[in-house]
Amino acid sequence: MLRVLVVEDSSAMRAFVRAALEDTGADVSEASSGFEALRLLPREPWELVVVDINMPDINGLELIAFMRKSEQHGATPVILISTEASARDRQRGLDLGADAFLSKPFGADALTTLVRDVLERRAGGAG
Repeated sequence: MLRVLVVEDSSAMRAFVRAALEDTGADVSEASSGFEALRLLPREPWELVVVDINMPDINGLELIAFMRKSEQHGATPVILISTEASARDRQRGLDLGADAFLSKPFGADALTTLVRDVLERRAGGAG
């Protein structure tokens, strides 16, 4: 079963992402902030992290930078989500090591398709 951590400060968006992923059979945990994510990351061998860029404490870009420097989470696939769809934010996230970027608003199908693509790319050794 796919273990996913969703890091998003909006409770409505967390619930939406959780529902979409659980519909595919994933086991989803939630963090409402970057600080909470830092507490949860060491507790599980996460197979995917979905993280919002804009959060009030530790933002998604800072969280990705932390993860990529971590021995435990350096290879964990990360999907960035954000209403900030500027090319600069998108490129910055990808440069820091995000596997993919999804602009809000998005549908459940777009999310689950992207998750499948990211995991297949990783399983294939690309990335």
